[in-house]
Amino acid sequence: MPDHQRADARRNYARILAVAEAEVAVHGAGASLEQIARTAGVGSATVRRHFPTRRALVEAVSRTRIEALCARADELAGRDDSRAALLEWLGEVVAYCVSARGLAAALAYDGVEPESVHENSCSRALDEAAGPVLNRAQRDGAVAPGVTVSDLTTLAVGVVLATEHHPDPAARADRLFSLAVAGLSPPPAGGG
Repeated sequence: MPDHQRADARRNYARILAVAEAEVAVHGAGASLEQIARTAGVGSATVRRHFPTRRALVEAVSRTRIEALCARADELAGRDDSRAALLEWLGEVVAYCVSARGLAAALAYDGVEPESVHENSCSRALDEAAGPVLNRAQRDGAVAPGVTVSDLTTLAVGVVLATEHHPDPAARADRLFSLAVAGLSPPPAGGG
């Protein structure tokens, strides 16, 4: 939010964001903008002025978690086992998305309004942060060339969205993510 905004606009933004965080935690990315406006004590137009699209609102709500994932990618970039570092980071993306309703939607690539001038800043931040981790794993031959962070994030998001209504979404998402990483082939004979 720009620093030059009036004090009341900054207060409205902070109040809307706090209410939106609570609503998204309960209802996910489909949280009602009208309910957010009512609970924050502002009009729907005020919510839309600060957050012109639902995606912009969900991204703002997800910003702290995205920053934590970016910092984690930076920490993992120097690990000796580049494949393990990448998989650990991706596992954390899955875990964050499961625990933070709406985060998977903030990272989703489809459904973006084609006329929107707002790019997906959450995905862009993760692409930039995890790029060095992926590039190192590719240089080490641990990940196929041509795989992108966007590919991996989309895979993680797909797993989370597919399991969000499961009785134990964290366990199911972890199982499916592990299966996606391992593939369908059994482990080599004599190996593990």
